[in-house]
Amino acid sequence: MTTSWHVKIADWSKLNEQEAIKAVRQQVFIIEQHVPIDLEWDELDAECLHLLVSGDRINAVATARMHTTQDTAHIGRMAVLKPYRQQGIGSLMLETLLEQAGFLGVEQIKLNAQTKAIGFYQRYGFVAVGDEFPDAGIPHYKMVLDIS
Repeated sequence: MTTSWHVKIADWSKLNEQEAIKAVRQQVFIIEQHVPIDLEWDELDAECLHLLVSGDRINAVATARMHTTQDTAHIGRMAVLKPYRQQGIGSLMLETLLEQAGFLGVEQIKLNAQTKAIGFYQRYGFVAVGDEFPDAGIPHYKMVLDIS
């Protein structure tokens, strides 16, 4: 049976939505990828546009966030729970964030992609810039997409 995935713009100020976002990020980043807790949570969460993805009778399985400043957006914290990967959820979230960036009049989108995810972002037109660097001990590349 195929699950229909539903993406919604979450409200960080609503405790139940914030807890769902935190639960996914805790599982993926802190537990699975060993990101230190103090690096996972920051003051930007209160300012970001957050997404939550759920399925038919399945609670939150994925989340992502986007922070905008003037004409630039920064996508980050894209996380999908392990049992739900390779089902198009990452694409659904990225397409939603790109659409939202367009609505906001953003001209450039930036992100720090884990090296293993470079190909995923390249399919959407993102270009790696600079050298590989560690972020929370995980290899990353800066990536940019001009949408002006």
